[in-house]
Amino acid sequence: MPIYHKQGNIPPKRHTQFRRPDGELYSEQLFGTIGFDGMSSLLYHHNRPTMVKELLKSTDVSPKIALEKHIRSLKLVSFNVAPKDDFLEAREPLLVNSDVHIGVAAPKKSMTTYFYKNADADEMLFIHKGSGVLRTLFGQIPFEYGDYLIIPRGVIYQINFDGEDNRIFYAESFTPIYTPKRYRNWFGQLLEHSPFCERDYKLPENLETFIDTDEHLMKVKKQGVVHEMVYVGHPFDVVGWDGYNYPYGFSIHNFEPITGRVHQPPPVHQTFETSAFVICSFVPRLYDYHPKSIPAPYNHSNIDSDEVLYYVDGDFMSRNGVAPGNISLHPAGIPHGPHPGAVERSIGQKGSEELAVMIDTFKPLKVTENALKIDDGDYYRSWLNA
Repeated sequence: MPIYHKQGNIPPKRHTQFRRPDGELYSEQLFGTIGFDGMSSLLYHHNRPTMVKELLKSTDVSPKIALEKHIRSLKLVSFNVAPKDDFLEAREPLLVNSDVHIGVAAPKKSMTTYFYKNADADEMLFIHKGSGVLRTLFGQIPFEYGDYLIIPRGVIYQINFDGEDNRIFYAESFTPIYTPKRYRNWFGQLLEHSPFCERDYKLPENLETFIDTDEHLMKVKKQGVVHEMVYVGHPFDVVGWDGYNYPYGFSIHNFEPITGRVHQPPPVHQTFETSAFVICSFVPRLYDYHPKSIPAPYNHSNIDSDEVLYYVDGDFMSRNGVAPGNISLHPAGIPHGPHPGAVERSIGQKGSEELAVMIDTFKPLKVTENALKIDDGDYYRSWLNA
């Protein structure tokens, strides 16, 4: 993420001696991406961050594919996914390819007995229901309804919920998640036409530093397998850090929509991007103001992208029969557009109160067994005239 941030105590010069009160050196760690070419941060640990004492069990959590190749539009009723106590066990991948795993989770309990690190992927957690605090070795990020949490791969974290009614829409990205390049200048600053700015970010705060040499359970996801291991020393032993690579939050309610006299294309809703897919935010906005405008989107051909829409709240103008928590998949290869009646219904309307998250992938998505369990079975026929 292209904004400098720091927490705690750091030495005036990087890669130089920085000593603990007892005279021992703090352990410096470079936390970077894309080798030494991507964004990075420098962390200073009380203990060595390398002390693995024991390797325990490993569990394969690779998605089970039901439809490898298909062309069927789907509507998934994600609120039919039953809540589970554990944060990791609650995750259900629904639509996946080699670039991203998209799914939902309904965890009931906070993560208190172990720490988690995803070594495979950057994570985007969209908070549909619930609130709490994301606790990381970089500090804390409070979250609530409507927040995106962006967690770069390799971040050690725990997540604490305020209650048991939690619903999360998530994406695990095997390439880094960035803000859209066209919204940034060559220094990385967000430009004036960007629908959000740096003030809108929820940055890590309240750095926790635990100094012990006790044993702590760590779960690390690598190559689709969750490995359990015992670390010596608390994972949150960082006394200070600075840099550009760290977790952060952003509220969908702070996304400022771009509007025009006629209907604007989906890229105006873009919020995050990778080299393999984009994430867009649909938020309440004024409709188009040309005297003969048609607010409903035009039919468009899905030739290069699979489109996933997660419906959060409000009345989604172009769709019939969708509810909060529904997920639609419009696969590449066939056109899609407004449902019957939606075009005429939109004419003359002044604004939208819809809230939704869209993910467009550049490779086809496979459908998991979990997804078919919550498929309504008939969505692909919903464009036929009644």
